[in-house]
Amino acid sequence: MFLSLKNISYQVKDKTIISNLSLDIEKSDFLTITGPSGSGKSTILKLLANLTSPTKGIIEFKDKNIDQYSPDEYRRHVSYCFQQPALFGEKVIDNLSFPFQIRRQKFDKAKAVEALKEVDLGADFLDKKITELSGGEKQRVALIRNLLFKPDVLLLDEVTTGLDDHSKEIVHNLIKKVHQQDTTIIQVTHDNDEIKNAIKTIKVVEGRIVA
Repeated sequence: MFLSLKNISYQVKDKTIISNLSLDIEKSDFLTITGPSGSGKSTILKLLANLTSPTKGIIEFKDKNIDQYSPDEYRRHVSYCFQQPALFGEKVIDNLSFPFQIRRQKFDKAKAVEALKEVDLGADFLDKKITELSGGEKQRVALIRNLLFKPDVLLLDEVTTGLDDHSKEIVHNLIKKVHQQDTTIIQVTHDNDEIKNAIKTIKVVEGRIVA
């Protein structure tokens, strides 16, 4: 199986967040995870991203326990995009050059500019200060930073929450395009339009899959 959670539980002190959850995700799936706030949806993404470790059970990627991958190697395959975009440095270029730096490659300005165009931002945005960006622009920059080198799996945690309609449409179109290029998408959302148009959904309540 491409990506599997096997009998996963996750506890914080005496509180059970995820309870004996199993889930198989096939290559090129587009899975939407729904459920009430506090049900464990975002925790599932963080577990899949290897940002936190299960209390019990194992997670496998390409039939191999994710603990057997180095963190850098795994995150090149499985990329996580937060609800609140976490940009660093002073300018947009600091963020878009980072994926090249960690791969010890020379920054490809043309590739970065093309990525900016995909989310309706001009080449001049490379030199824009992070503090000058709107919330929608920050989210778009954060998303293309994750996609300059296409991951096998893209994890999206409420990435359209709080975006205006224009930014939301741009993000939706980019995610759809990335999926068509064979990237597996796993998203958490409360957005009714995203849920209505979802290809495949599961509902999580109190740390368990109920539908």
